Amino acid sequence: MRSLFVAAFALVAVSTLTAADKVPAVLAFEMESIEGKKVPLSKYQGKVVLFVNVASKCGNTPQYKELQELHEKYGSQGLAIVGVPANEFGKQEPGSNDQIKEFCSAKYKVTFDMLGKVVVKGDGMTPLYQYLTSKETNPKFAGPVSWNFEKFLVGKDGEVIGRFTPKTKPNDPKVIDSIETALKK
Repeated sequence: MRSLFVAAFALVAVSTLTAADKVPAVLAFEMESIEGKKVPLSKYQGKVVLFVNVASKCGNTPQYKELQELHEKYGSQGLAIVGVPANEFGKQEPGSNDQIKEFCSAKYKVTFDMLGKVVVKGDGMTPLYQYLTSKETNPKFAGPVSWNFEKFLVGKDGEVIGRFTPKTKPNDPKVIDSIETALKK
């Protein structure tokens, strides 16, 4: 039922726009930044976006370094890295948004976009992740998020074009190839 709601919401959000203004359904959501400001995901329209659910106390946390390197290398070419803190897996992101921001800045010098902490699996799941994991809205890459640092790659046209497991590092050749291919389109 929730999946149908998300699909209907995204369809209504997209269908109310003119052809020139159409925002891809995956970017039709509004979230909060880690600073608490409203962020329309439509700001990423026309970019390649890598959504990553992140956590500060996880064995995968060092991936922040590689995500930052991707941001530095490809950001000017149209790649947007979006960190999405979540605490569903082993309670490995217990901090407040301020604590998460401070950790990311001090330890990994993160300058890519970070959203406020949300739920990415189970009760209270944020609509973005309902969309990313639903068979109705993302049939090719659907399924629940398995752990921290799962990655969803969205092409310039707003289609989800890749999903990478938490253990797949951001500098893995599969990830790099997918990003570079998407940036060329």
